[in-house]
Amino acid sequence: MAGAAHAAGKTASTNDGRNDFDFFIGSWTCRHRRLRTLLKGADDWYEFPGTSVARKILGGIGNVDENEFPTQGFSGMTLRLFDPAERRWAIYWANSVTGLLFPPVFGRFENGEGRFHGDDEHEGQPIKVTYLWSRITPNSCRWEQSFSRDGKAWETNWIMEFTRA
Repeated sequence: MAGAAHAAGKTASTNDGRNDFDFFIGSWTCRHRRLRTLLKGADDWYEFPGTSVARKILGGIGNVDENEFPTQGFSGMTLRLFDPAERRWAIYWANSVTGLLFPPVFGRFENGEGRFHGDDEHEGQPIKVTYLWSRITPNSCRWEQSFSRDGKAWETNWIMEFTRA
C-alpha cells in the first residue's frame, strides 16, 4: 500500500491540528434548536434534547460521535478525519433516516473556533454549508450549522449547546 508507506515516513506533530477535537471526546447532553423551514427566511425554531458520545478512532487521526435525539425518532453520527498534509479536518454526517454519509465540510480551528465549509444540496438545489464550533470550555461547547444558496447570505438553521455529562 503506497499510503501506508507514505504514512510510515511521517512523524506526527502534536500541534498540527489533529488534536483539535480532543475537547469533544466523552459524553455530552445537548440542547438542540432547529429551524423547521430552511432557506425561506422563517423564524420557526423548535427545541429538543439529545445526547452525544464521542471517541477517538484510527490512533487519534479521527473521531466519531453518535447523537441520540430521543424525542425526534432518529439518531445521527459524525465522522471526522484529519488530513495531516493539508492540516485540515473533513467532517461527514449521517443519520438513521437515510443511512448515507452527507458530503463533507472541510476546515480547521483558529483562535479557539473551528470553521468548516462545504457543498451540499437542499430540495434538489445546490447550497453552501458551514459549521462553526465555538464557546469551547472543558465542560461546554457550541456547534452551529448554516446554509446559503449564493455563499453570501447565510441562514443558521441548527444550534447545539453541549454540556459535559
